[in-house]
Amino acid sequence: MSQNTPIPIVDLFAGPGGLGEGFSAVDEGNSFRIAVSAEKNAYAHQTLVLRAFYRILKNQGSEALQPYYRYCNGESTSPWDDSTLDSWKEAQDEARKIELGTDDGNRELNVILEKSGLSASKPWVLIGGPPCQAYSIVGRSRNRGIKNYRAEDDQRHFLYKEYLRIIQEYRPAVFVMENVKGILSAKVHDQHIFHTILRDLSDPDFAVTKKHGTGYRIHSLVLPTVYERGMSPDEIDVHDFIIKSEDFGIPQARHRVILLGIREDVNTKPGLLESAPESTVHDAIFKLPPLRSRISKDSDTNEKWSALFRDHLQELLQESSQRPDLEELTHKLRGIRPYAEKLGLGSLREKRLTRDLQPTTELERWYYDDKLDVVLNHETRSHMSSDLRRYLYAATYAQAYEKSPKSHTAFDLRGLRPEHKNWETGKFDDRFRVQRYERPATTVTSHISKDGHYFIHPDPAQCRSLTVREAARLQTFPDNYFFQGTRTQQYHQVGNAVPPLLAQKIAHIVYNILSH
Repeated sequence: MSQNTPIPIVDLFAGPGGLGEGFSAVDEGNSFRIAVSAEKNAYAHQTLVLRAFYRILKNQGSEALQPYYRYCNGESTSPWDDSTLDSWKEAQDEARKIELGTDDGNRELNVILEKSGLSASKPWVLIGGPPCQAYSIVGRSRNRGIKNYRAEDDQRHFLYKEYLRIIQEYRPAVFVMENVKGILSAKVHDQHIFHTILRDLSDPDFAVTKKHGTGYRIHSLVLPTVYERGMSPDEIDVHDFIIKSEDFGIPQARHRVILLGIREDVNTKPGLLESAPESTVHDAIFKLPPLRSRISKDSDTNEKWSALFRDHLQELLQESSQRPDLEELTHKLRGIRPYAEKLGLGSLREKRLTRDLQPTTELERWYYDDKLDVVLNHETRSHMSSDLRRYLYAATYAQAYEKSPKSHTAFDLRGLRPEHKNWETGKFDDRFRVQRYERPATTVTSHISKDGHYFIHPDPAQCRSLTVREAARLQTFPDNYFFQGTRTQQYHQVGNAVPPLLAQKIAHIVYNILSH
């Protein structure tokens, strides 16, 4: 499927680059190349630059990548050296820190696109997802708590118009736009914003200039549903645009709206995503080196952590063994005890890769890079002693009963009740959630940057929340994708991203459209 000149990609609101990574991975980068990616967040932008640098060096051959791997493996403090400085500057030209929707940001992007020569005369692809905070269910709930909040005054609702402006001015042959499922029900002026978006994207000239020009057909990637200009959105089921990632081999139940727009003069009917066998949390993270959690608000030593773990384990055992209804939980807790004795040795904090665990599945081969000596972004966060107890209990409970403990009735052993006034009202029913090995993960969201309660590791002995790398694997980022910034910033990037493996599957469909 190779060709002489890769098809240019413009990635707007790129985040850390999940969509772009998927397109760049098709045919080893010979089918698509990123002309420019735009992202306003400084730390996501740092990640974008580093990844662009990796791709540029990879195209030059394995020897050129040595400075990158020295940086990843901790042998160098800089990803570039004198021999790769030009490539680093090229990466900085590709990945731009641009805030779309501002005069300066729009002007900078326009200059780049003009220099790129992008137009309707040759195929190129626009990808990206306008920020979703205004559309998400959680974001809208938060907005209702803001005094005098009015949706029509929230400019985040209208950032899609920056995407629309590029479509209208530069005419990509295809665009791919992603957003949260909540966009389907979001309203402005008591009108569904998604209906407006469909009308505008299908007829960008009329939306911008009030004059009709060449329009776009908006396709679902999972059903033969298509929206064309002139239609009423009520003629279709807008839920047909939802993609359930777990149906396509992604180890996460991530449900997102993804639109495939095809210019009307591109007379090709797109294919649909092909379903794939289910991938689970076990498939994604089991072979990563195990790590113990850290201790917050106290000294953090192996001995201290081991003592805390053993105390929590013993106290939970004493209480559960008196409860006939918790017989299976007691049995599982007893099985953890021998493993707990090893935790104080420090071996579970080792981040070196285990070389004998070679990839055996397609998913593992997607992640794996034998040039890495360490697991990037694989460091545990600190937890209070009380949370260690809850995580130990919750993960063991999930093993025993094949579900996370839910509501105050399941957290009724001593020391498990959190200090929440509304703990028994149902508001915090799902406050602690274990990501079970045998199932796809729940949706990895940016909230993982706040705390780990919704992302408890399934191994009770590790007694912690997921690391950035584990979350990145659930999102299908390759192991050599190095997230920049603080750990909190890394979590935020991962939670906001599009799964690259899903993006690659979409990119194959796009390439087939354009190659025909």
